[in-house]
Amino acid sequence: MPHYQNGDVTIRYEEAGTGFPLLVTPGGGLNSRVSNWPTAVFNAMEIFSDEFRCITMDQRNANGGESVGPIAVDDPWGAFADDQLGLMNHLGIREFAFMGYCIGGCFAMKLMERAPDRVKAAVLVQTVGHWDDDPDVMYRSGRDVWAPELLGRHADLNMSMVEKYLHNLYRARPDFVYSVSRDFARACQTPILVLPDNTPAHPHQASVDVASLCPNAEITVFPWREPPELKARTINRVRTFLRAHRPAS
Repeated sequence: MPHYQNGDVTIRYEEAGTGFPLLVTPGGGLNSRVSNWPTAVFNAMEIFSDEFRCITMDQRNANGGESVGPIAVDDPWGAFADDQLGLMNHLGIREFAFMGYCIGGCFAMKLMERAPDRVKAAVLVQTVGHWDDDPDVMYRSGRDVWAPELLGRHADLNMSMVEKYLHNLYRARPDFVYSVSRDFARACQTPILVLPDNTPAHPHQASVDVASLCPNAEITVFPWREPPELKARTINRVRTFLRAHRPAS
């Protein structure tokens, strides 16, 4: 599988299809990796590669993935954005659309903050976000699910470092989608389509907040995964949205 190197970071990625570039990141929290696509709510790499150049990647330090790099304690969301934008630079891609599942909703908002001139449209599928009833659900997932395997592979890391990292991911901005402020969302002009969910890790309110705050955001019906006909129409709505916001050739 192809990799790209950026200093002390190595990113593994895959591509499928041709057309306007669409960077898609699967769910899985901090274990977001290419091998998660078969269990995704729908497989964007398979569905949209018939008319888009679909690009996906293992996120830095995802267990079971091949992307590695330092634990960016001071700016974890910025480090993910650097990896994603670095991959686009490596591929010679200036403008692209982005679709993020789960933690990818947080990635999407950070990318639009970092590179508003490059991200032409974003789809947030079942975004991670703050949930008042259990505000530490993502922190615990990182500590209890992601960290033990990571620490087993890296003798230079310890739980204290990981807890600082998780604090800056999920506790430093304990609101909304973690990676950006509500003020940024109110000013964000990028077209956005939100596919909501309603679980502790993907609270419905986080999706509603994105759709309510971002001036050019729209949201699908909820629930949309069942029946199959409704899910198919929702996927078609994603396709129509992406087509509408790709630049003219």
